[in-house]
Amino acid sequence: MKKIFGILLLIAVLGLAAYNIMNSRTFQVFGDIISRVSTEEKVVALTFDDGPTAKTDEILKVLDEAGVKATFFLVGSSIKNNLAEAKSIVNAGHELGNHTYSHSMMIFESPSFIKQEIEKTDNLIRQAGYRGDILFRPPYCKKLLVLPCYLAENNRKTITWNIEPDSYAETAFDAEKIIENVEENIKPGSIILLHVMYDDEERESLESLKGLITSLKEQGYTFKTVSELLEYDTK
Repeated sequence: MKKIFGILLLIAVLGLAAYNIMNSRTFQVFGDIISRVSTEEKVVALTFDDGPTAKTDEILKVLDEAGVKATFFLVGSSIKNNLAEAKSIVNAGHELGNHTYSHSMMIFESPSFIKQEIEKTDNLIRQAGYRGDILFRPPYCKKLLVLPCYLAENNRKTITWNIEPDSYAETAFDAEKIIENVEENIKPGSIILLHVMYDDEERESLESLKGLITSLKEQGYTFKTVSELLEYDTK
């Protein structure tokens, strides 16, 4: 009986450990994962997940008026269906990142599936005209063993975030609360995640964008792409 209990306890501990690793913004088993850059400079990165969609031009207009460059982590299937919008992001001087082709959780998938999801999206990003290094962000920030192993073998970092104001029910539906959440949590080297490509609940993210940028500028922050932000890392 004690032996069975011990086995069950070990399974539970291993399961909890795997769950925590899978969801961690700051730790993975292989390779580099970055949720924030270590720096005392007041620089931050504004990042957008998913898309492109028909909302792309509206987002680009806000960024252009504010003189801000951002990083867009795009889904391959959305690039395929909205290639003109992806090209618009590139032409506006922003950074494109890979957010997989299907936006599936990369947890229990095969190495060949993960390879195809990432490399197919890389090819579409190149078709959009982007020529810089392609950063990667896993959907839902889910990763365990196979995905980090693939990324490490291909010398690619996992880019996550340390501020996600529109991911919580208590802030996602109110533009002012989104801005307040960023103001309360911002620090030099922060990577901010927003979902601004869609209507419905994400609409408040787009409504908050201009005010968020204005607020951080007033605090003395400068916006960088993620690749630019990595150059400030003092670790």
